[in-house]
Amino acid sequence: MNDTKQSRRGFLEVILGGGVLATIAAVVYPVTKYIMPPPVAEANLSQLKLKYGRADIEGEPKKAKYFKYGRELGIIFLTDKGKLNALSATCTHLDCTVQHRPDLGLIWCSCHNGKYDMDGNNVSGPPPRPLARFRVEEVDGTIFVSKEDV
Repeated sequence: MNDTKQSRRGFLEVILGGGVLATIAAVVYPVTKYIMPPPVAEANLSQLKLKYGRADIEGEPKKAKYFKYGRELGIIFLTDKGKLNALSATCTHLDCTVQHRPDLGLIWCSCHNGKYDMDGNNVSGPPPRPLARFRVEEVDGTIFVSKEDV
């Protein structure tokens, strides 16, 4: 008789324990799925044709233009030597957007005063590494940018 009560008690403990685990899983799973962003499919770009040409970038003061390369923001500008240069427009410190400052001769991040030279190398401030570079090709007045092989 005692064995029957013991087996019933064990059975009830398993059932109740399983119910508690199922309830916890029913709460934790949706919360985890809500917090974790889903993977985003991104086009695999080999080259991007910009909608503006050299004439849109030239002028006084020299203008820089921003462009989207997939999910990455880039900046293209004309150097003092007349060469088109394209860099990532995202600061390597805290992902702020950098600005082209031809008056200072550098690329500047206003968040924490990070400074890069015109080739994207970090000069001063908190940025830990240089800006990523894009390869620029100009064909018949049309500008194409692509990832630079590292």
